[in-house]
Amino acid sequence: MHRISVWDIPIRLFHWALVGAVAVSYYTMKTPGAPFVFPVEIHARAGLVVLGLLIFRWGWALVGSRHARLRHFLYRPRVVLGYLRALGRGALPPYAGHNPLGGLAVLVMLASLSVQAVSGLFLSDDIFFQAPLHDRVASATSDALRTLHHWNGQLLIVLIGLHLVALLFHRLKGERLVGAMVHGTKRLDAPPLDVATEPRVRDAGRAWRAAGLLLVALAVVAWLWWL
Repeated sequence: MHRISVWDIPIRLFHWALVGAVAVSYYTMKTPGAPFVFPVEIHARAGLVVLGLLIFRWGWALVGSRHARLRHFLYRPRVVLGYLRALGRGALPPYAGHNPLGGLAVLVMLASLSVQAVSGLFLSDDIFFQAPLHDRVASATSDALRTLHHWNGQLLIVLIGLHLVALLFHRLKGERLVGAMVHGTKRLDAPPLDVATEPRVRDAGRAWRAAGLLLVALAVVAWLWWL
């Protein structure tokens, strides 16, 4: 059994905060929204939280810990196809970080969430609610973004469903991905194919970078909220 430290604290906090914010966003739009008096307002605030988290995550994808970086979890098409062929044979190639298919799914999920958060900044219900940047664009543009927001929201539901199916599949194969996102450590039966070959990033430097990115994200969200 191989125990490997994979997900750092910033990534784990980001992940579970995002789960919570997206759940609130979904609840306030797809249900009556009780106990909230104005669920659309709560939906918008949750959207701003999602936007701040995504700003942090895109930054952390460039300067964060090894397995959080884009260049370490995006693979060439032939590697993705090879992974799919292995799955077709019933095998589950071991990866410490995101596997080739999972890395691609993460990129699509982050992109879709970003489209959803940004498009929501320009919307209005024409009654009680107006997003921070609604009056900065023409009504035709706002209408187009509303349509995009709606259909991308449906896509997100599909992506989240696929994500849950993938988690169940990996669990049946003996890989506990949810647990790894809680305590940060993966347990694999074989040496991972993406073993780190670079020196470990010092925790202090990693913490300072995370704090800096978080401050930038909070500043952007606060500015939008103030508008």
